[in-house]
Amino acid sequence: MGELIAGTWHRNGIDGVLADGQMRRAPSVFRNWITNERDSRFKAESGRYHLYVSLACPWAHRTLIMRNLKGLIDLIDISVVHWLMGEDGWTFDPDHGVIPDAVNRAHFLHEIYTISDPDCTSRVTVPILWDKVERQIVSNESADILRMFNSAFDGCGAVAGDYYPEKHREEIDAVNTRVYTTLNNGVYRSGFATTQVAYEAAVGEVFGTLDWLEQRLAQQRYLVGSQLTEADIRLFTTLVRFDPVYFGHFKCNVRALADYPALWAYTRDLFSHPAIRPTVDFDHIKGHYYSSHPWLNPSRIVPVGPDYDFDLPSGREAFA
Repeated sequence: MGELIAGTWHRNGIDGVLADGQMRRAPSVFRNWITNERDSRFKAESGRYHLYVSLACPWAHRTLIMRNLKGLIDLIDISVVHWLMGEDGWTFDPDHGVIPDAVNRAHFLHEIYTISDPDCTSRVTVPILWDKVERQIVSNESADILRMFNSAFDGCGAVAGDYYPEKHREEIDAVNTRVYTTLNNGVYRSGFATTQVAYEAAVGEVFGTLDWLEQRLAQQRYLVGSQLTEADIRLFTTLVRFDPVYFGHFKCNVRALADYPALWAYTRDLFSHPAIRPTVDFDHIKGHYYSSHPWLNPSRIVPVGPDYDFDLPSGREAFA
């Protein structure tokens, strides 16, 4: 998937594909932090911050879920890009689900980066957390935004709930590391590999981790402890895309998610959550992946399936 870098189209994969055929994901460059401290440059305040997202992107999706869970809808407004990422990158072209940029009046997402830093050479990615006061990007790292949404606004009207509880942080971090490396990012490493060796190594890790998760979730409702945590949020955004996109488009077809009884029930359980369900848009998800990577899908035909019923009872409540 190509990205805009400093306004120039970068065609060789998300972060470039190296000579060994493996995709490398570059680090996020905006890593500021919102706090409740009085002298903080980025102080937690209602209405001060704006979130730019794509409904197709799993990294942006996780921030939308946390925004809903913490009741931040009235505190942090959003813009949603068009599902198609073409030669000009993400845009705000009118379509179903698109929310125009009412803050900076941008048409292309890369404009936000150059407003924040005219000399920016970062990849143009979502999510972006924008400060209306400083007119700066606070962060374009989804993991950091997730943590900020979890606690930074607790004194500004956020609803109660800690999805990174201190007593489980070590285990959450360990689960996140494995899931990110081998599954969240692993499906991309499979899909964008340019050698057979690199592809087989990546896809082997994807299914090794799915097998591990299946065993873990056959014994408990959530990944860590007895409550929903950020580990579940970070996993869900990959699982809900697995059969519609990653199974076929990224060649992760050893088994379908629906072939894993515990994982499939777990995904339906999380999908049914009233704060999570409204964040899932399969039209944006499928349209983006199958239409934005012409070197993988030259016809840009979007499959009509799979025809799954996410409303089937999950039975996961028995673990409660």
